[in-house]
Amino acid sequence: MRRLLRTLAASAFACLLLPLSAAPSSATTTSVQASPIGMTSGFYTDPASGPAVWAAANPADGRAAAIRDNIASRPMARWFGAWSGDIGAAVGSYVGAADAADKLPVLIAYNIPGRDACGGHSGGGAGTPAAYRSWISAFASAIGSRPALVVIEPDSLGDFSCLSQAQIAERNGMLRGALAQFRDRAPNTWTYLDAGNPAWIGAATMAQHLDGAGARDAHGFSLNISNYFTTGENTAYGNAINSALSSSYGYTKPYVVDTSRNGNGSNGQWCNPGGRRIGAVSQTGGGGGGGGGGGAEMLLWLKTPGESDGNCGVGGGSAAGQFLPEVAYKMIFGY
Repeated sequence: MRRLLRTLAASAFACLLLPLSAAPSSATTTSVQASPIGMTSGFYTDPASGPAVWAAANPADGRAAAIRDNIASRPMARWFGAWSGDIGAAVGSYVGAADAADKLPVLIAYNIPGRDACGGHSGGGAGTPAAYRSWISAFASAIGSRPALVVIEPDSLGDFSCLSQAQIAERNGMLRGALAQFRDRAPNTWTYLDAGNPAWIGAATMAQHLDGAGARDAHGFSLNISNYFTTGENTAYGNAINSALSSSYGYTKPYVVDTSRNGNGSNGQWCNPGGRRIGAVSQTGGGGGGGGGGGAEMLLWLKTPGESDGNCGVGGGSAAGQFLPEVAYKMIFGY
């Protein structure tokens, strides 16, 4: 009954959650989509996240309580890629657990061919565009009608300087195809294309990249994934992207900000810099980063604090995605 009552109010929730700068218009809205937020009672906390598994396995470690209470107990996204095995089974199990708890899961699809072309630390992805199409179709189908938020392929629109024009066109085709899969197979999912961070690509150029990748068919775009820029810096960037989308293409989109590691802002480094701190917990609305005139739709923990960016910085000797308890512990206190 709770799900039914929330579903009846979902359209109203969807409108209320949009920033003023991203209000629906005839240029952006062809149908009313149910709000996955209105269908659930808060964000899902993954009991099998890296920090949760580590804290449970090391209860006597002096860092365990702080990591459990300040990181593992917070709602975070789960990333899915080739390591997930059978993607339909992996996504279905995760979304099913969230649905059973009446919570909203946040998932990240990270398997596009040529992944992390410029950074290199997280390279890989599906072997061919055809393999990717099958993978992302199974991903969307496994969610089905259950509510979810999905960020599609972090870094994919920021890596163009490392791709040929043919590769860019191929990538855009895969991203547009992914959006179509979620539209057709996961009607209660909000999808977000990733738009990098304020120091990577200029807002007008990123707006062009978003439009080329089919942003009209996405619910919105994501900012600051696995980076450290403040919420205010990201809000300014997101609003600038929307201004460029509006002036050049006639539409705007809501955006979300990854606040998992931006509590101390950026020191200019992106790969395991020291002295960073966890940021505002996942929440709807822009928190302190913008507000009334066009802030973030949501603040989300998209990168898990303590997970390595690669063999670099304070994570020297680690692999991308590896949980590092000492890094996590220091990130709680900002040193």
